[in-house]
Amino acid sequence: MCGIVGIVSHHPVAQTIYDALLVLQHRGQDSAGIVVCDGNKLNLRKDNGQVRDVFHTRHMLKLTGNMGIGHVRYPTAGCSSSAEAQPFYVNSPYGITLAHNGNLTNVDKLKAELYESDLRHINTESDSEALLNVFAHELHKCGSLNLTPDEIFTAISATHRRIEGAYAVVMMLTGKGIIGFRDPRGIRPLVYGRRQGDAGSEYMVASESVALQAAGFELVADLKPGEAIFIDASGQLHKRQCAASSRLSPCIFEYVYFARPDSIIDDIYVYKARLRMGVKLARKILRQMPKHDIDVVIPIPDTSRPSAMELAFHLGVKFREGFIKNRYIGRTFIMPGQKLRKQSVRRKLSPIDIEFKGKTVLLVDDSIVRGTTSQQIIQMAREAGAKKVYMASAAPPVRYPNVYGIDMPAAQELVAHDRDEAQIAEYIGADWLIYQDLEDLVDAVQKGNRSIKRFDCSCFDGHYVTKTIDDDYLSKISDQRNDSAKEKVDEQVNVVGMELHNNA
Repeated sequence: MCGIVGIVSHHPVAQTIYDALLVLQHRGQDSAGIVVCDGNKLNLRKDNGQVRDVFHTRHMLKLTGNMGIGHVRYPTAGCSSSAEAQPFYVNSPYGITLAHNGNLTNVDKLKAELYESDLRHINTESDSEALLNVFAHELHKCGSLNLTPDEIFTAISATHRRIEGAYAVVMMLTGKGIIGFRDPRGIRPLVYGRRQGDAGSEYMVASESVALQAAGFELVADLKPGEAIFIDASGQLHKRQCAASSRLSPCIFEYVYFARPDSIIDDIYVYKARLRMGVKLARKILRQMPKHDIDVVIPIPDTSRPSAMELAFHLGVKFREGFIKNRYIGRTFIMPGQKLRKQSVRRKLSPIDIEFKGKTVLLVDDSIVRGTTSQQIIQMAREAGAKKVYMASAAPPVRYPNVYGIDMPAAQELVAHDRDEAQIAEYIGADWLIYQDLEDLVDAVQKGNRSIKRFDCSCFDGHYVTKTIDDDYLSKISDQRNDSAKEKVDEQVNVVGMELHNNA
């Protein structure tokens, strides 16, 4: 999962892109990058780390230009390498830079084609670099010196025919404009907005509407699945449907966890969807435990708070903040490496003892993935004096890996993969555990936009909305994502880092 942004303006854009990336930081904390175009010259800065760490004043002063793109990265293969920080660049044709959110599921085939047929070299393991080179090759075939929007859209259509998976993309053609497009299922979000400046219209493309709002842009629309836009350097917007067939099937986990609550995705208010999740879960609790003994509902900060508030209201019990969050620790789910996730939980959360002592507590989380974080939080609640600790998940059991850009672990490392609810409760140390039903989750989200007939719920039901996901592919990503594989990669990165430090 990553955050992307692109801007065409009549004024310098580096600061606006920086501010937008800060707003999108929740989508990735591994690396950040900005590239701006000043005439026909590109100015690039990218590195590992969060936005505030990568960009200092000396860097920002060099990022001159009225057009640019930015990226915050979260590694889908568990690798933290500055070589894979985005935006990526290829010099031919025209000079193209790319920022991508999602995951291509046919990347091995693409890399073979790029080398054997397109005669292009791929320098990293990133599927994003492969996507960039596919588009560059297609644009080279149909483009001319005086590039037209029709030629750009033709190249995007050809790119759609070659790539598979999930992708929301912004690209910059040096001196010519910004491109944005979304995969034919619309799995990953992408919106665009307009701001009226003193010299004319300015446009921004971003992963979430909050980035537009923070920069003073008015939300125009979500890009439709398979739709592309091109904003030329003068600020003219061109738009076309470029995929032969499309069907909106957004990832439902965006609404559960990844997106900010103040975002609007595909005309659905994320905050409202999470409130409705709480209502649905409260009704299920009352069905299963009509004479419950819950004294207090406590959210696990921050994503679960709307669901927990509404759940408490409908149960008729107190809602309390039982954990204080250290704001200087990132989101544990998207931290690269299981060791970092484990280490950060107790650093991140501190219990307020008085809210736990002698009480039957219902903890509410947005989801339960590995179960290791839940174990530690339940233990913290007991240490704070809770009489009983119940656990509620606003999402159904996560039983299958996500292949569209969320680095969920190998299936066997998911706590719900081969356990029922009673076994999961025992594993995490809860006195009782309840999950949201998938039908209720879908209805809670879908109520915001009934025109959406299908969501990607693959991590809950194992049904993938693209057709190429088979057992061989799932086995391959399991080998890449299991903890031992990630630990080897992290060790290699640490060794390289030590060698660079010693040689410096």
